Amino acid sequence: MQETIAVHHPGTPNRTRPAGTPCVVSGTWEIGHNGQVTAATTAQAVHTVHRPNTTAIGVIVWLGSEVMFFAGLFAIFFTLRSMAPEQFAEGHSALNVPFATINTLILVSSSFTCQFGTFAAEREQARATGKSPKNWGAIEWFYLTVLLGGIFVAGQVWEYATFVSEGYVLNLNAFTSAFYMTTGFHGLHVTGGLVTFLLVIGRMYSARRMGTREVSSALGISYYWHFVDVVWVALFFVIYLLPYFS
Repeated sequence: MQETIAVHHPGTPNRTRPAGTPCVVSGTWEIGHNGQVTAATTAQAVHTVHRPNTTAIGVIVWLGSEVMFFAGLFAIFFTLRSMAPEQFAEGHSALNVPFATINTLILVSSSFTCQFGTFAAEREQARATGKSPKNWGAIEWFYLTVLLGGIFVAGQVWEYATFVSEGYVLNLNAFTSAFYMTTGFHGLHVTGGLVTFLLVIGRMYSARRMGTREVSSALGISYYWHFVDVVWVALFFVIYLLPYFS
């Protein structure tokens, strides 16, 4: 008995499939007039469905609500500024702009270290393979991010203490209320991000190997951290730099 096998991709006859490509094979048998049996098989490719990362999507959706929250804070700030321009001019003159600039650069730097850690997580490299930073894993980069973020928060607390010691308390006037409200809520978001970083690092330590959950967690916190960095850059421009141009 002679067997004839024809393998083809649906819609593309006689196409040779690359070796190792997953496929589903179905077959039919035909009996000719001379009693010869012919087998025809069809190979259909199994297409892998790449679904979006649900954790990342959830973080992005939640950040959408955070955008609206901070947009409201900016609206309050500009409204109060238009109602009491003299108070805002006086308050701005008391701000330590050079110190705030250095603090801003520290926070922006943490965004880079966060992204390097995310790249390492995507390579499924949790720990360092050498002393050089180029061999660091996600844990080392995230630790450095926490350190830089902690320095930023400490700097903001020091600025608050200095401001209060000069008599600029929360309920003094419109400027101090707007200043403490906008920067304070942002500082709480930064602190929450630092706590989340430590939780992500703990998950990586407890996992035997980097899996989907660990990588998803790294992506989620990176989105959040970049967001708080961008918000602070906007706040820094509005509070510290914009008065120089108006």
